[in-house]
Amino acid sequence: MKPVWVVDDDRSIRWVFEKALSREGIPFKTFGLAEDAIVALDRDAPQVLVSDIRMPGTSGLELLQSAKERYPELPVIVMTAYSDLESAVAAFQGGAFEYLPKPFDVDQAVELIRRALDESMREEDLEESAAASPEILGHAQSMQDVFRAIGRLSNSNATVLITGESGTGKELVARALHRHSPRAAKPFVAINTAAMPKDLLESELFGHERGAFTGAQAMRRGRFEQAEGGTLFLDEIGDMPADLQTRLLRVLSDGQFYRVGGHQPLRANVRVIAATHQDLEARVREGLFRDDLYHRLNVIRLRLPSLRERREDVPVLARYFLAKSARDLGVEAKRLSDGTMSFLSAHDWPGNVRQLENVCHWLTVMAPAQMIEVADLPAELRAETQTAPDADWSAILRRDVEKALMRGEANLMDALSRQFERVLISQALTHTGGRRIEAAALLGIGRNTITRKIADLAIDAPRE
Repeated sequence: MKPVWVVDDDRSIRWVFEKALSREGIPFKTFGLAEDAIVALDRDAPQVLVSDIRMPGTSGLELLQSAKERYPELPVIVMTAYSDLESAVAAFQGGAFEYLPKPFDVDQAVELIRRALDESMREEDLEESAAASPEILGHAQSMQDVFRAIGRLSNSNATVLITGESGTGKELVARALHRHSPRAAKPFVAINTAAMPKDLLESELFGHERGAFTGAQAMRRGRFEQAEGGTLFLDEIGDMPADLQTRLLRVLSDGQFYRVGGHQPLRANVRVIAATHQDLEARVREGLFRDDLYHRLNVIRLRLPSLRERREDVPVLARYFLAKSARDLGVEAKRLSDGTMSFLSAHDWPGNVRQLENVCHWLTVMAPAQMIEVADLPAELRAETQTAPDADWSAILRRDVEKALMRGEANLMDALSRQFERVLISQALTHTGGRRIEAAALLGIGRNTITRKIADLAIDAPRE
């Protein structure tokens, strides 16, 4: 991690930051003049820049402008007196991450710096990930359809609704839509609307004015302002509270919103991409989601397939996640035996791609050998496969075939075909109450055929 730079002409302020950051184990570098920091920016960039606004010579706002010209993603925190609110507003317009009012609480300052560090590190991780690997992996036809949709939307600003089960990669698709759009140079801001209380969510989305509520000691920009010119990704939109649905509808309709406690309308030049794992149509019918908002969001719809709908992608995904985990941990990548790969491909993956990634990370850490066998898989994964009540019959058959082959069994075609026919005919007879002619008709075979097979397969059936 690069150091945090603190720029302030007041020696006592620099001393406070030096002590606080040293105590937290955060590397730092301090400057008494903005000019010195600007010169240093030509050689390197900090992880986070903290600067006073009013200083002799070059101002903090000029430093902010220089920093953003060189490093657009650099989080910059500006310090200002309460009486200098106009400068703070100017700083936000110049791209500041946040501002810190003087006099400030040291713990509050450190917490703000940590937030900025997290944001900076996250952006670096995303850039490395985008450069090192494909955005989304998949050879299945259903994923090819998704890729084509992203391509068709590359020059569009249309609102998109992404649906699919949890863990299918909805945020990855949203990021790909942003990266290939005309807004790619502007911010991508994501928020999970189900992950926070209503009151906090409102402030997170729209920001708040100083004094808007207890604890609002400073004006704060919301996610709409942070995403200005770019893309706002609203995950789990189906869980958004009703009154916030109304506010969101207003933004989508007329492009304006108010900060909490504010009276000045702000314009939002933001592309909205929403996602949900829920059935929004059902929530509309139940009165839990606004019908007009649903139609505003559902301009273009992308459905992501579950992993069990694209089992052919499991091998390539598993190899990719094992390699990624190995890189992250600085170890040699582990490999999956053919039997293990078949087992994983047959699994239903209720947690989808996210669950597969977690399992691969677990295996990188916990598997005892470089070659991973079925016995090395997490016990809960093996139990989940064995007991899943709604497992696809073909997946169960694949597992049984694999186990039989590993045991060295022969004549599988005859044995499994007889077992398959026995199950079919037995269930059909149970359904018809033992009436063979009716069961034969349902199965699409003749009466003589079913009679012969009942005898041949030793099926216990009443005589007619």
